[in-house]
Amino acid sequence: MTVAPRPDHLDFALRLHGELAGTAAAGGPGLVWSPYSVATALGLVATGARGGTRGELTGLLGADLPGHLAALDDAVADGPELATLTGLWVRRDLPVVDAFEAELRSRANSGVYPADFAGRPDGVRSEVNAEVAKLTRGMITGLLQPGDVTERTRALLVNALWVHLRWTTPFDPARTAPGPFHTPDGERPVPMMHRTGSMPYADAGGWRMVTLAGDHDLALDVLLPGGRGRDGGTLTPTVLRRLYRAAKPVEVDLTLPRFELTWHTELSRPLGSAGVRTLFSDDADLSGISSAPLRVDAVIHQARLRTDEKGAEGAAATAVVMRLASFVPKRPVDFTVDRPFTFVLRRRSAILFLGTVTDPRDPGPATPGD
Repeated sequence: MTVAPRPDHLDFALRLHGELAGTAAAGGPGLVWSPYSVATALGLVATGARGGTRGELTGLLGADLPGHLAALDDAVADGPELATLTGLWVRRDLPVVDAFEAELRSRANSGVYPADFAGRPDGVRSEVNAEVAKLTRGMITGLLQPGDVTERTRALLVNALWVHLRWTTPFDPARTAPGPFHTPDGERPVPMMHRTGSMPYADAGGWRMVTLAGDHDLALDVLLPGGRGRDGGTLTPTVLRRLYRAAKPVEVDLTLPRFELTWHTELSRPLGSAGVRTLFSDDADLSGISSAPLRVDAVIHQARLRTDEKGAEGAAATAVVMRLASFVPKRPVDFTVDRPFTFVLRRRSAILFLGTVTDPRDPGPATPGD
Protein backbone atom coordinates (compact mmCIF):
# COMPACT_ATOMS: atom_id res chain seq x y z
CA MET A 1 0.00 0.00 0.00
CA THR A 2 1.24 3.52 -0.85
CA VAL A 3 2.20 5.55 2.22
CA ALA A 4 -0.11 8.56 2.21
CA PRO A 5 0.60 11.92 3.85
CA ARG A 6 -0.96 12.33 7.29
CA PRO A 7 -4.58 13.54 7.10
CA ASP A 8 -4.11 17.03 8.56
CA HIS A 9 -1.19 17.71 6.22
CA LEU A 10 -3.13 16.44 3.21
CA ASP A 11 -6.17 18.54 4.13
CA PHE A 12 -3.99 21.64 4.56
CA ALA A 13 -2.16 21.08 1.27
CA LEU A 14 -5.25 20.63 -0.89
CA ARG A 15 -7.22 23.38 0.82
CA LEU A 16 -4.52 25.97 0.22
CA HIS A 17 -3.77 24.54 -3.24
CA GLY A 18 -7.37 25.24 -4.19
CA GLU A 19 -6.96 28.85 -3.16
CA LEU A 20 -3.65 29.18 -5.02
CA ALA A 21 -5.02 27.61 -8.19
CA GLY A 22 -7.41 30.52 -8.52
CA THR A 23 -4.47 32.92 -8.63
CA ALA A 24 -2.58 31.13 -11.44
CA ALA A 25 -2.20 33.24 -14.54
CA ALA A 26 -4.43 32.23 -17.43
CA GLY A 27 -2.38 30.70 -20.23
CA GLY A 28 0.59 30.15 -17.94
CA PRO A 29 2.55 26.91 -17.52
CA GLY A 30 0.94 26.04 -14.17
CA LEU A 31 1.93 26.43 -10.54
CA VAL A 32 4.16 24.73 -8.02
CA TRP A 33 4.50 25.30 -4.29
CA SER A 34 5.76 23.46 -1.23
CA PRO A 35 3.18 22.41 1.38
CA TYR A 36 6.13 21.26 3.49
CA SER A 37 7.81 24.68 3.54
CA VAL A 38 4.63 26.71 4.04
CA ALA A 39 3.32 24.37 6.74
CA THR A 40 6.67 24.43 8.56
CA ALA A 41 6.81 28.25 8.56
CA LEU A 42 3.15 28.68 9.51
CA GLY A 43 3.35 25.84 12.03
CA LEU A 44 6.22 27.54 13.83
CA VAL A 45 4.31 30.82 13.87
CA ALA A 46 1.30 28.92 15.22
CA THR A 47 3.36 27.57 18.14
CA GLY A 48 3.86 31.19 19.17
CA ALA A 49 0.31 32.31 18.45
CA ARG A 50 -2.37 32.57 21.08
CA GLY A 51 -6.15 32.98 21.20
CA GLY A 52 -8.04 33.46 17.98
CA THR A 53 -4.84 33.80 15.96
CA ARG A 54 -3.77 30.30 16.94
CA GLY A 55 -7.30 29.01 16.39
CA GLU A 56 -7.31 30.21 12.78
CA LEU A 57 -3.90 28.69 12.11
CA THR A 58 -4.78 25.31 13.65
CA GLY A 59 -8.05 25.45 11.72
CA LEU A 60 -5.91 25.29 8.59
CA LEU A 61 -3.00 23.15 9.86
CA GLY A 62 -4.94 20.83 12.15
CA ALA A 63 -5.33 20.65 15.91
CA ASP A 64 -2.33 18.35 16.45
CA LEU A 65 0.27 20.98 15.72
CA PRO A 66 3.18 19.16 17.43
CA GLY A 67 2.36 15.97 15.52
CA HIS A 68 2.12 17.83 12.22
CA LEU A 69 5.46 19.57 12.76
CA ALA A 70 7.10 16.31 13.85
CA ALA A 71 5.93 14.61 10.65
CA LEU A 72 7.35 17.47 8.59
CA ASP A 73 10.68 17.17 10.38
CA ASP A 74 10.71 13.40 9.78
CA ALA A 75 9.99 13.89 6.08
CA VAL A 76 13.24 15.80 5.56
CA ALA A 77 15.42 13.84 7.99
CA ASP A 78 18.42 11.73 6.93
CA GLY A 79 18.03 12.30 3.19
CA PRO A 80 21.45 12.43 1.46
CA GLU A 81 20.16 14.65 -1.35
CA LEU A 82 17.77 16.72 0.69
CA ALA A 83 18.51 19.85 2.72
CA THR A 84 16.53 22.32 4.81
CA LEU A 85 17.07 25.58 6.62
CA THR A 86 15.00 27.31 9.29
CA GLY A 87 16.09 30.71 10.53
CA LEU A 88 14.76 33.65 12.52
CA TRP A 89 16.33 37.02 11.77
CA VAL A 90 15.37 39.41 14.56
CA ARG A 91 16.15 42.91 15.75
CA ARG A 92 18.44 42.95 18.76
CA ASP A 93 15.93 44.97 20.77
CA LEU A 94 13.05 42.56 20.12
CA PRO A 95 12.64 40.10 23.01
CA VAL A 96 12.10 36.51 21.83
CA VAL A 97 10.28 34.07 24.11
CA ASP A 98 12.70 31.35 25.24
CA ALA A 99 10.27 28.50 24.49
CA PHE A 100 9.76 29.73 20.93
CA GLU A 101 13.48 30.01 20.30
CA ALA A 102 13.97 26.49 21.67
CA GLU A 103 11.21 25.16 19.39
CA LEU A 104 12.85 26.74 16.36
CA ARG A 105 16.35 25.58 17.29
CA SER A 106 15.12 22.00 17.69
CA ARG A 107 15.04 21.76 13.90
CA ALA A 108 18.03 20.68 11.84
CA ASN A 109 20.13 23.49 10.36
CA SER A 110 18.30 26.20 12.29
CA GLY A 111 19.31 29.35 14.09
CA VAL A 112 18.42 32.78 15.41
CA TYR A 113 20.37 35.69 13.94
CA PRO A 114 20.57 39.40 14.79
CA ALA A 115 19.40 41.69 12.02
CA ASP A 116 19.78 45.43 11.60
CA PHE A 117 16.43 46.07 9.96
CA ALA A 118 16.45 49.72 11.02
CA GLY A 119 19.91 50.54 9.64
CA ARG A 120 20.33 48.21 6.67
CA PRO A 121 17.10 46.43 5.70
CA ASP A 122 18.31 45.77 2.17
CA GLY A 123 21.49 44.26 3.55
CA VAL A 124 19.43 41.85 5.67
CA ARG A 125 17.36 40.99 2.60
CA SER A 126 20.52 40.22 0.63
CA GLU A 127 21.89 38.10 3.51
CA VAL A 128 18.72 36.02 3.71
CA ASN A 129 18.56 35.60 -0.06
CA ALA A 130 22.18 34.44 -0.07
CA GLU A 131 21.46 31.81 2.60
CA VAL A 132 18.44 30.55 0.67
CA ALA A 133 20.42 30.47 -2.60
CA LYS A 134 23.19 28.48 -0.93
CA LEU A 135 20.78 25.96 0.62
CA THR A 136 18.83 25.52 -2.65
CA ARG A 137 21.97 25.10 -4.77
CA GLY A 138 21.21 28.30 -6.66
CA MET A 139 17.68 27.30 -7.65
CA ILE A 140 16.14 30.19 -5.66
CA THR A 141 18.15 33.38 -5.64
CA GLY A 142 15.58 36.14 -5.15
CA LEU A 143 13.03 35.04 -2.56
CA LEU A 144 12.84 38.50 -1.01
CA GLN A 145 12.38 41.37 -3.43
CA PRO A 146 13.19 45.06 -2.83
CA GLY A 147 10.61 46.45 -0.44
CA ASP A 148 9.81 43.12 1.22
CA VAL A 149 12.10 44.00 4.13
CA THR A 150 11.96 47.55 5.53
CA GLU A 151 13.09 49.50 8.54
CA ARG A 152 9.74 48.63 10.14
CA THR A 153 10.45 44.88 9.98
CA ARG A 154 11.10 43.41 13.41
CA ALA A 155 11.50 39.71 12.65
CA LEU A 156 11.81 37.44 9.63
CA LEU A 157 11.13 33.70 9.85
CA VAL A 158 12.45 31.69 6.90
CA ASN A 159 12.20 28.04 5.88
CA ALA A 160 13.96 26.67 2.79
CA LEU A 161 14.04 23.24 1.15
CA TRP A 162 16.11 21.55 -1.56
CA VAL A 163 15.56 18.00 -2.79
CA HIS A 164 17.04 15.89 -5.58
CA LEU A 165 15.00 12.81 -6.50
CA ARG A 166 16.50 10.13 -8.72
CA TRP A 167 14.04 7.73 -10.33
CA THR A 168 14.49 4.14 -9.19
CA THR A 169 14.07 3.21 -12.86
CA PRO A 170 15.15 6.12 -15.11
CA PHE A 171 13.57 6.95 -18.43
CA ASP A 172 15.65 6.14 -21.51
CA PRO A 173 16.52 9.49 -23.15
CA ALA A 174 16.56 7.75 -26.54
CA ARG A 175 12.81 7.17 -26.17
CA THR A 176 12.05 10.84 -25.49
CA ALA A 177 10.35 12.37 -28.50
CA PRO A 178 7.99 15.25 -29.33
CA GLY A 179 4.37 14.45 -28.64
CA PRO A 180 1.13 16.44 -28.45
CA PHE A 181 0.12 18.12 -25.18
CA HIS A 182 -3.36 19.63 -24.97
CA THR A 183 -2.88 23.02 -23.29
CA PRO A 184 -5.77 25.39 -22.51
CA ASP A 185 -4.71 27.38 -25.57
CA GLY A 186 -4.57 24.40 -27.90
CA GLU A 187 -2.37 21.45 -28.77
CA ARG A 188 1.38 21.87 -29.04
CA PRO A 189 4.34 19.44 -29.25
CA VAL A 190 6.45 18.96 -26.13
CA PRO A 191 9.27 16.50 -25.31
CA MET A 192 7.57 13.33 -24.01
CA MET A 193 9.46 10.77 -21.93
CA HIS A 194 8.35 7.14 -22.22
CA ARG A 195 8.70 4.09 -19.98
CA THR A 196 6.83 0.78 -19.66
CA GLY A 197 7.01 -1.23 -16.47
CA SER A 198 5.43 -2.06 -13.14
CA MET A 199 4.33 1.05 -11.23
CA PRO A 200 1.77 1.80 -8.50
CA TYR A 201 -1.47 2.72 -10.27
CA ALA A 202 -4.94 3.68 -9.03
CA ASP A 203 -8.27 4.77 -10.48
CA ALA A 204 -10.80 6.34 -8.10
CA GLY A 205 -13.18 9.28 -7.84
CA GLY A 206 -12.80 10.26 -11.48
CA TRP A 207 -9.01 10.49 -11.18
CA ARG A 208 -6.16 8.19 -12.24
CA MET A 209 -2.75 8.15 -10.59
CA VAL A 210 0.65 6.69 -11.39
CA THR A 211 3.50 6.87 -8.89
CA LEU A 212 7.13 7.18 -9.95
CA ALA A 213 9.36 5.80 -7.21
CA GLY A 214 12.58 7.54 -6.30
CA ASP A 215 15.43 6.75 -3.98
CA HIS A 216 15.37 7.40 -0.22
CA ASP A 217 11.56 7.10 0.16
CA LEU A 218 10.85 9.89 -2.34
CA ALA A 219 8.00 9.51 -4.82
CA LEU A 220 6.26 11.59 -7.47
CA ASP A 221 2.54 11.01 -8.03
CA VAL A 222 1.13 12.04 -11.41
CA LEU A 223 -2.63 12.51 -11.38
CA LEU A 224 -4.94 12.83 -14.37
CA PRO A 225 -8.58 13.89 -14.07
CA GLY A 226 -11.35 12.35 -16.11
CA GLY A 227 -12.11 15.61 -17.91
CA ARG A 228 -9.92 18.03 -19.80
CA GLY A 229 -10.38 21.12 -17.64
CA ARG A 230 -7.67 23.75 -17.56
CA ASP A 231 -6.89 23.35 -13.87
CA GLY A 232 -7.02 19.55 -13.81
CA GLY A 233 -10.36 19.43 -12.01
CA THR A 234 -10.91 19.53 -8.27
CA LEU A 235 -8.80 17.09 -6.31
CA THR A 236 -10.18 16.60 -2.80
CA PRO A 237 -8.48 15.01 0.22
CA THR A 238 -11.09 12.23 0.15
CA VAL A 239 -10.34 11.37 -3.47
CA LEU A 240 -6.56 11.49 -2.97
CA ARG A 241 -6.82 9.24 0.07
CA ARG A 242 -8.90 6.77 -2.00
CA LEU A 243 -6.22 6.82 -4.69
CA TYR A 244 -3.47 6.10 -2.19
CA ARG A 245 -5.46 3.23 -0.68
CA ALA A 246 -6.24 1.77 -4.10
CA ALA A 247 -2.72 2.04 -5.54
CA LYS A 248 -1.14 -1.28 -6.48
CA PRO A 249 1.66 -2.29 -8.88
CA VAL A 250 0.49 -2.93 -12.43
CA GLU A 251 2.14 -2.80 -15.83
CA VAL A 252 1.91 0.80 -17.06
CA ASP A 253 2.81 2.31 -20.40
CA LEU A 254 3.70 5.82 -19.22
CA THR A 255 4.15 8.88 -21.37
CA LEU A 256 5.12 11.99 -19.39
CA PRO A 257 6.41 15.40 -20.48
CA ARG A 258 9.60 16.85 -19.16
CA PHE A 259 8.64 20.01 -17.35
CA GLU A 260 9.92 22.85 -15.24
CA LEU A 261 7.84 25.22 -13.11
CA THR A 262 8.68 28.29 -11.05
CA TRP A 263 6.20 30.11 -8.81
CA HIS A 264 6.66 33.21 -6.65
CA THR A 265 3.76 34.59 -4.67
CA GLU A 266 2.62 36.41 -1.55
CA LEU A 267 0.25 34.23 0.47
CA SER A 268 -1.73 36.62 2.65
CA ARG A 269 -4.75 36.70 0.34
CA PRO A 270 -5.08 32.91 -0.25
CA LEU A 271 -4.42 32.31 3.45
CA GLY A 272 -7.15 34.80 4.27
CA SER A 273 -9.54 32.96 1.95
CA ALA A 274 -8.58 29.75 3.79
CA GLY A 275 -9.53 31.30 7.13
CA VAL A 276 -6.25 32.79 8.40
CA ARG A 277 -7.02 36.50 8.73
CA THR A 278 -6.23 37.77 12.21
CA LEU A 279 -2.53 36.97 11.74
CA PHE A 280 -2.29 39.86 9.26
CA SER A 281 -4.12 42.39 11.43
CA ASP A 282 -3.35 44.49 14.47
CA ASP A 283 -5.44 42.00 16.46
CA ALA A 284 -2.81 39.27 15.92
CA ASP A 285 -1.67 37.59 19.11
CA LEU A 286 1.90 36.34 18.72
CA SER A 287 2.75 36.69 22.37
CA GLY A 288 4.32 33.22 22.34
CA ILE A 289 6.98 34.61 19.99
CA SER A 290 7.64 37.94 21.66
CA SER A 291 6.25 40.14 24.41
CA ALA A 292 6.23 42.95 21.85
CA PRO A 293 2.96 43.21 19.88
CA LEU A 294 3.70 41.62 16.50
CA ARG A 295 1.66 41.09 13.35
CA VAL A 296 2.57 39.45 10.04
CA ASP A 297 3.10 41.80 7.12
CA ALA A 298 3.52 39.14 4.44
CA VAL A 299 4.12 35.44 3.82
CA ILE A 300 6.33 35.20 0.74
CA HIS A 301 6.78 31.87 -1.01
CA GLN A 302 8.80 30.68 -3.97
CA ALA A 303 9.13 27.18 -5.41
CA ARG A 304 10.83 25.62 -8.41
CA LEU A 305 10.67 22.05 -9.72
CA ARG A 306 12.13 20.42 -12.83
CA THR A 307 11.81 16.83 -14.06
CA ASP A 308 13.78 14.96 -16.71
CA GLU A 309 14.73 11.40 -17.64
CA LYS A 310 16.86 10.89 -14.53
CA GLY A 311 14.66 12.40 -11.85
CA ALA A 312 13.42 15.64 -10.34
CA GLU A 313 15.04 18.54 -8.52
CA GLY A 314 13.07 21.00 -6.45
CA ALA A 315 13.62 23.98 -4.21
CA ALA A 316 11.28 26.09 -2.13
CA ALA A 317 11.44 28.84 0.47
CA THR A 318 8.93 30.65 2.66
CA ALA A 319 9.50 33.93 4.49
CA VAL A 320 7.17 35.25 7.20
CA VAL A 321 7.76 38.99 7.58
CA MET A 322 6.72 40.42 10.95
CA ARG A 323 6.47 43.96 12.26
CA LEU A 324 5.00 45.68 15.26
CA ALA A 325 1.22 45.72 15.32
CA SER A 326 -0.54 49.03 14.72
CA PHE A 327 2.09 50.45 12.48
CA VAL A 328 0.62 23.36 -2.32
CA PRO A 329 1.28 -9.39 -17.58
CA LYS A 330 -1.95 -7.64 -17.98
CA ARG A 331 -2.04 -5.30 -20.84
CA PRO A 332 -0.14 -2.19 -19.76
CA VAL A 333 -2.36 0.62 -18.53
CA ASP A 334 -1.98 3.48 -20.95
CA PHE A 335 -1.10 6.64 -19.03
CA THR A 336 -0.35 9.39 -21.51
CA VAL A 337 0.05 12.73 -19.81
CA ASP A 338 -0.90 14.93 -22.73
CA ARG A 339 -3.16 17.42 -20.97
CA PRO A 340 -3.11 19.43 -17.73
CA PHE A 341 -2.16 17.28 -14.77
CA THR A 342 -1.48 17.51 -11.07
CA PHE A 343 1.64 16.21 -9.34
CA VAL A 344 2.60 15.43 -5.76
CA LEU A 345 6.24 15.00 -4.75
CA ARG A 346 6.32 13.46 -1.29
CA ARG A 347 8.50 11.79 1.29
CA ARG A 348 7.10 9.80 4.19
CA SER A 349 4.22 11.78 5.73
CA ALA A 350 4.76 15.12 3.99
CA ILE A 351 4.06 16.66 0.61
CA LEU A 352 7.26 18.40 -0.42
CA PHE A 353 5.87 19.86 -3.65
CA LEU A 354 2.34 20.10 -5.09
CA GLY A 355 1.39 21.61 -8.40
CA THR A 356 -0.44 21.57 -11.70
CA VAL A 357 1.10 21.62 -15.17
CA THR A 358 -1.09 23.22 -17.81
CA ASP A 359 1.51 24.05 -20.48
CA PRO A 360 4.90 22.28 -19.96
CA ARG A 361 8.05 24.33 -20.26
CA ASP A 362 10.91 21.99 -21.20
CA PRO A 363 13.98 22.17 -18.91
CA GLY A 364 16.01 20.21 -21.46
CA PRO A 365 17.19 16.58 -21.39
CA ALA A 366 18.99 15.02 -18.48
CA THR A 367 22.70 15.70 -18.64
CA PRO A 368 25.23 12.85 -18.39
CA GLY A 369 26.72 12.31 -14.98
CA ASP A 370 23.99 13.95 -12.91
